[in-house]
Amino acid sequence: MTTSQTFPSYQAGSGWNALLPRREPKQTAPAEKNFDAIVIGAGVTGLAAARRIAELEPQSRILLVDANEIGEGSSGRNSGFLINLPHNTGMSGHGSPIEVARKQIALYNTGLAWMKSLIDRHQIDCDWNPAGKYHAAATAEGEKSLRSTLHQYREWGVNYRELDQGELQQQLGTSYYRYGYHSDNNIFVQPAALVRGLADSLPPNVCLWENEPVLAIEKGRPHRVTTRSMQLTAPRVVIANNGFARKLGFARDRVFTIYTYAAFTPRLDEDELSKLGPAPEWGVIPANRLGTTLRRVASGRFMVRSAYSYEQEQSLPQVHALLKDCYRHRYPHMKSHELEYVWGGVTALTRNGAMYFGRVAEGMYISIGCNGAGMLKGSMFGKLMGEMACGHQSPELADALGFQRPSWLPPEPIRRMAVVGAIQYQKHRAGLER
Repeated sequence: MTTSQTFPSYQAGSGWNALLPRREPKQTAPAEKNFDAIVIGAGVTGLAAARRIAELEPQSRILLVDANEIGEGSSGRNSGFLINLPHNTGMSGHGSPIEVARKQIALYNTGLAWMKSLIDRHQIDCDWNPAGKYHAAATAEGEKSLRSTLHQYREWGVNYRELDQGELQQQLGTSYYRYGYHSDNNIFVQPAALVRGLADSLPPNVCLWENEPVLAIEKGRPHRVTTRSMQLTAPRVVIANNGFARKLGFARDRVFTIYTYAAFTPRLDEDELSKLGPAPEWGVIPANRLGTTLRRVASGRFMVRSAYSYEQEQSLPQVHALLKDCYRHRYPHMKSHELEYVWGGVTALTRNGAMYFGRVAEGMYISIGCNGAGMLKGSMFGKLMGEMACGHQSPELADALGFQRPSWLPPEPIRRMAVVGAIQYQKHRAGLER
């Protein structure tokens, strides 16, 4: 059994979840100990996997277990962008990046349609808004990076609209950015509301168990899963707890975790909202990966997301000051730069941006390493993982299994030195993009 903590522990709750009515977590231990499948991790990936197994095998008994309550995990802590464009187009073997990108786009569009069908069928109120997204640069280097991305967009056949500084100021209410573009390839959601709705509409043959950490997994026939309070068995185990799969013995030399941080303002009055441009909702993705993400939320709040730390959270007072500065620098004309909710969230990265996806042993399946873009990608790969666990074959699954695998990471302490050094270097490069 592992002696290190196998699940995240946060200093503050998710700001998104704090905006929702209280929900009673399902904390009652299951009456039985033997299941047909056990899914570890109830974020979007685990929810999709458990749902798909239950749909394909309505007589099977599936346990979905998570160390947190629904809405407080990573899936309820992100910025709420559902982006149906690839972040990584590498592929093992042969095949051009353009072909791989188009396969990824097709895969994400399939996942987006599936997610929307679930939202419509179960009437999940998650503030679904197909408003697209902005990418904006505050520096010459950032502008160069964005223009390079548009070269890929043209190859992929993705539509976009370029904007100069004046046009960005008109749309966003700030002169901070010198260049940008807008594309329609994004849906805004309230992420905590989405995962809560997906969890509360699971098929009846899925048993959801919240606030119950998994401490160890032992391969066998059947596999044994040890939680904080009991030992369970199943012939199939699905691992969907992202970076914390490493603490259970999986992908230790392929995946690492970082924390990033976000904050909400209080609800803004109409005068303050008018300073943020005419649209009731929009979002900005920075030109540098360590830059600042912005989102004007339709409910009348403003979100700022920035900063990274390796493997553990920074102090929240320090984060609060940093995020407040990011907000003030972009919108110095606001009456106040008060932040009501500040929180962190953990995500899993791989060195080359590839997902760790597939079968790791007989009856054992994994999908981790979302690389900070997991809401849509994680949901689709979770669906495919559920199908794989049921022996289902499809062109989409074949494509997913053909994508590039994560590259090797050096052991500690070299890994820490390399990642922290890369973060510091990217901070320096980011400059005003932060």
